[in-house]
Amino acid sequence: MMLEAYPGDTLTVQPATASAPAPNDVAQAILAGFERHYALFRYCAQRAKTLFENGDWHGIQRLNRDRIEYYDARVRECVARLERMFHAGGLPDTFWQQAKQEYLPLLADHLQPECAETFFNSVSCKILQREYFNNDFIFVRPAVAAEFLDSARPSYRSYYPATDGLRRSLTRMLADYGLAAPYEDLPRDVRRIVAAAVRDLRQRPSRRIGGFRVDPDCQIHVLSTLFFRNKGAYVVGRLVNANTIYPFAIPLLRTAAGQLRVDGLLFSSDDLATLFSFTRAYFLVDMEAPASYVSFLRTLLPNKAKAELYTMIGLQKQGKTLFYRDFLHHLRHSDDRFIIAPGIKGMVMSVFTLPSYPYVFKVIKDRIAKDGMTRETVKRKYQMVKLHDRVGRMADTWEYSHVALPRARFDPAVIDELRSLAPSLLEEQGDTIVIRHVYIERRMTPLNLYLQRATPAQMEHGVREYGNAIRELAAANIFPGDMLFKNFGVTRLGRIVFYDYDEIQPMTEMRFRRIPPAPNEEAEMSGEPWYAIGPNDVFPEEFAPFLLGDPRVRAIFMHHHAELLDAAWWEARRGSSQRGRIEDIFPYDADRRFGLADTAARREYHAALQHANAHS
Repeated sequence: MMLEAYPGDTLTVQPATASAPAPNDVAQAILAGFERHYALFRYCAQRAKTLFENGDWHGIQRLNRDRIEYYDARVRECVARLERMFHAGGLPDTFWQQAKQEYLPLLADHLQPECAETFFNSVSCKILQREYFNNDFIFVRPAVAAEFLDSARPSYRSYYPATDGLRRSLTRMLADYGLAAPYEDLPRDVRRIVAAAVRDLRQRPSRRIGGFRVDPDCQIHVLSTLFFRNKGAYVVGRLVNANTIYPFAIPLLRTAAGQLRVDGLLFSSDDLATLFSFTRAYFLVDMEAPASYVSFLRTLLPNKAKAELYTMIGLQKQGKTLFYRDFLHHLRHSDDRFIIAPGIKGMVMSVFTLPSYPYVFKVIKDRIAKDGMTRETVKRKYQMVKLHDRVGRMADTWEYSHVALPRARFDPAVIDELRSLAPSLLEEQGDTIVIRHVYIERRMTPLNLYLQRATPAQMEHGVREYGNAIRELAAANIFPGDMLFKNFGVTRLGRIVFYDYDEIQPMTEMRFRRIPPAPNEEAEMSGEPWYAIGPNDVFPEEFAPFLLGDPRVRAIFMHHHAELLDAAWWEARRGSSQRGRIEDIFPYDADRRFGLADTAARREYHAALQHANAHS
């Protein structure tokens, strides 16, 4: 396969000869490989803007899927080039130490130094082809500070409501994104934003006395480029008033007529945490200096780790690097042990956790007690989820190889289980335990445990949300397969999330059927089915005996989700997926959306508008 020239690479380095190549030449070639990767990364986000303007939702989904695989493709491409030009696999260890030193000055004025360091690690580790790497060859800690980096074009824009007026500032803010589509009614949308903000601020306990007033130093800051995902574009910013930061996001939708409208106002840290959740697809966002975007986002979401923020803006490899650094730092500053994760043990994974760290570690068993299920099958399912629109209902994972951990930090029961169930993935070297392949995932409360301890209100919420999760997965062309409560978790914000992927399949591959009437009483009483069953046949009426044994759970489920036991409902969802329909699944609650239908809500809405008009 021909490799294209790298952006900005004049290809002045010479092919390998009898004399050894210069470390600086290799360093420059690796940086050129990274810059090709990042140029393509930015092109994807720029392309997303055009696709959004044109309403090409399938194009955005394809772009998001393809971009996830770009990084590994560029690493392989760079490795092939280094082998071709320098015979890189035969270079001695001292050479790679020198190449690392030569790489550092190249990053002095770079706008993505943290990502370029990670790319160097990926390329050098792939060439060295070792299970363990000497710290002298890679960037274990960041060598170039990125905290105060910014691009030539500032990463965020500022507006001044106290001087220009709130509505005028918001109008300019929305217009400055330069979308190539007209607004359906921009003045109306601005009034709605103001009204929703005032209504929200008046309800906050700290602002009830005296109301909300715009200070002379009040500012609105918004990141300079839009965040695209699925059928939405998002303005992400903060209102700074009286030394208080109010995070916000404004979702923009494109109407069937090709016009833009503001769909709502997300105006709290919880709203933004849901928008940037690990259960959703990564954003497409054009950033010249990603560190500046992450720094801004941390002022809005101070409890979200940088690793998660890098991942959510599409730089998942950088997120993975930062996560592992954070994890090692936590290990050095804690002393609890890894234990078997609470809950019912699964047939596919051995799962353990560190109580002081909010993640679980999942290892695929050597022998899986499911017909036709292999390790490679499970890995394909997890990759399917990585590339799919997770619609807020499937947990993202970080996948690692050859993770070395101190033996002293393991409860003996964990080591015994790994020896018994996954010996091919376990390596014991003195004081070190090495796990050859592991998935790391945000820890959640298993839904079955949550329901066991639930109050009546919590049970109502849990069962209703469980059904909603199944509905939204089906709308996203995902059939969960095993829908037992133990395969779903409850997040900090109370959302129900699916996390057991070994049996998932596209809805379009399934066949949903009703059980036909028995031909006679003997057939009905038999333990064997009297009807033929295909490999992908599903009979939804059979869900009830496995899921609804508790009368309280059954009553709630039947009230909200009885149709999930009907094959006709599932076939309708399957047909929708086959026709290529992309459903509207919003990453925010319905009460955040504009255009209220309820009369009482409209009265409150107009009262808030009047209040906003009087104070802006």
